[in-house]
Amino acid sequence: MTDTPLATKLKARIARDGPIGVADYMEACLGDPEHGYYRRRPAIGVAGDFVTAPEISQVFGELIGLWCAVVWQQMGSPPRVNLVELGPGRGTLMRDALRATRVVPGFRNALSVHLVDSNATLRETQATTLTDAGVPVTFHEDAQDARLPDGPTLLVANEFLDALPITQVVFVGGQWCMRHVTIADDGGFAFVADAASGPAPVAAPSGPTPQEGDVLEVCAHHARLAETLLAPRAARGPLAALFIDYGHAATAFGDTLQGVAGQAHVSPFHAPGETDLSAQVDFEHFAAACRGAGLLTDGPSPQAEFLGRLGLIERASRLMAANPARAAEIEAGALRLIQPSGMGSRFLALGVHSREVPALPGLGR
Repeated sequence: MTDTPLATKLKARIARDGPIGVADYMEACLGDPEHGYYRRRPAIGVAGDFVTAPEISQVFGELIGLWCAVVWQQMGSPPRVNLVELGPGRGTLMRDALRATRVVPGFRNALSVHLVDSNATLRETQATTLTDAGVPVTFHEDAQDARLPDGPTLLVANEFLDALPITQVVFVGGQWCMRHVTIADDGGFAFVADAASGPAPVAAPSGPTPQEGDVLEVCAHHARLAETLLAPRAARGPLAALFIDYGHAATAFGDTLQGVAGQAHVSPFHAPGETDLSAQVDFEHFAAACRGAGLLTDGPSPQAEFLGRLGLIERASRLMAANPARAAEIEAGALRLIQPSGMGSRFLALGVHSREVPALPGLGR
């Protein structure tokens, strides 16, 4: 198989400088300015590489929109509020959220919507999707560079954390070693454990003693997100953020790095730059990073429980009654979101908020 342009670029880098860390590999595959996956590919939807919850059922975005409206009311219904979405895909979630909140007096008049996405193609799609949004919408390439007005902020991120680059360490010979990506004997890529790279920066989970070959994943971007985006926003006004992603509630051993192409799981080394890479979110680690930045957290709760508390079944039933010709489709989509053996348990919802904001709806402490 012919190398992708990014594979060629990465092999030249490894040949010159030596093996690279898993985080560096993942960051290059997703964010390389020339060939990165998220820089150019319209990956979401039935014609893309993966389908997200907003594309499965409009009820998902509608419930998130109403959640935002309730939190705004908890903040005292301020006359201006920023509604920020990280990684908004095709704009489907925001479109559905804004439509549902038309029934909440004053909410839409207070809104200033900000969508943050590094993919220029998707930003164009979002602009088209939200042409008739009826509220001011601003598009940003990078969350850290986004010029957001001061004041109260509602932030939503669905399937955003799973794309943050991770470091992997592997337990070899009684010690944690950094895991790197190198060039394999067959000319492809391969993992290698590097004991010479020094002590691995990890806090191993309490509980089982690591066994030979165990892998632990650490995301340095968790603290960076908390300290450089969430905490500064909280210093400029009340903040409430909702993160929904697939992952685990407690730190655990395991290699979860995966590639997805054509809605199928593939090797992380498959067609670099043309394959989506992600890893399960360690919600315990992310929540701890947020609390370390002075914020409060609620949850995480399984997606099925969270959406159930927000009234998914009731809202889907009303939608089915109003659209009998689409009743089966609406029901199937709603059930897929809460399926116990699927998205309902594998996806978790975590709330993050500043201290003056009360406990967020739908989430346990």
